[in-house]
Amino acid sequence: MTKWLSHPWLAIRVQLALGVFFVAAALPKIVDPPSFAHMVYNYRIMPGGVVNLMALVMPWIELLCGLALILGVWTAGARAIVAAMLFVFITAISINLARGNAIDCGCFDPSPRPKSRAERLDDMRFVIYRDVGMLLMVGQLWWAERRKDALPPAS
Repeated sequence: MTKWLSHPWLAIRVQLALGVFFVAAALPKIVDPPSFAHMVYNYRIMPGGVVNLMALVMPWIELLCGLALILGVWTAGARAIVAAMLFVFITAISINLARGNAIDCGCFDPSPRPKSRAERLDDMRFVIYRDVGMLLMVGQLWWAERRKDALPPAS
């Protein structure tokens, strides 16, 4: 199993998929910062003055990390930033789920759609599972890199 998890064939596909996820998540937020700022505000975690800055900066970080993973440059740094962002996303959504604050996460589309409270809560649970899955993808990339570094050099 560990050989399969560290195989370059799998690692490159996981890296590309993770990069595509983050590019796809970033683009709608970059196009519509006010809607994304509203989504960030709805989390009720950050001070109001930080919300606009976060709405302007975070999508660009997502885009740059996604592109780095797709292009295969600065992958270690991109993986670390992606892992940190996923951890923050999971934590923020979990806090709001525990509060019973039914929000639209704004993950891939920052424009609000009419949904019932139950639908939003279900979406939040799904987003947590999805983000944990992406965090596992980062873990697989870390594992593959670590195993590659542990192998003796080929002669």
